[in-house]
Amino acid sequence: MNKQVSSTEQPVNDRIDERAERIKQATSAAVASTRDTVDRAAEHVEEGLHHATDKAASAAHKASDKVAEVSERGREVYDHTMDRADEWLEQARDYVREKPVQSVAIALGAGWLLGRILRR
Repeated sequence: MNKQVSSTEQPVNDRIDERAERIKQATSAAVASTRDTVDRAAEHVEEGLHHATDKAASAAHKASDKVAEVSERGREVYDHTMDRADEWLEQARDYVREKPVQSVAIALGAGWLLGRILRR
């Protein structure tokens, strides 16, 4: 009888080992498939992040270029305005040199008018 128990135990043990091996293989296959899926998803995310970074860098470059352009135009306008102010100041000086009495009269009139306006 001992032989029968031993002989039935062997096929049961073999089946357990076979099934355990199949479970291991299925687990390995599932892990490999999951790993591939995760790797593909990670690659997709990485590509998306690279694309977004490139777009952000491009937008930053465009903004920087625009700021430089506006700054240059602002400097040109400032320089032009300062040149015009210098011209006007020089014209005023020339006028005062040419007509000192009229210049004093205009200054007194402007001062009197300004005083009247500010009193109100």
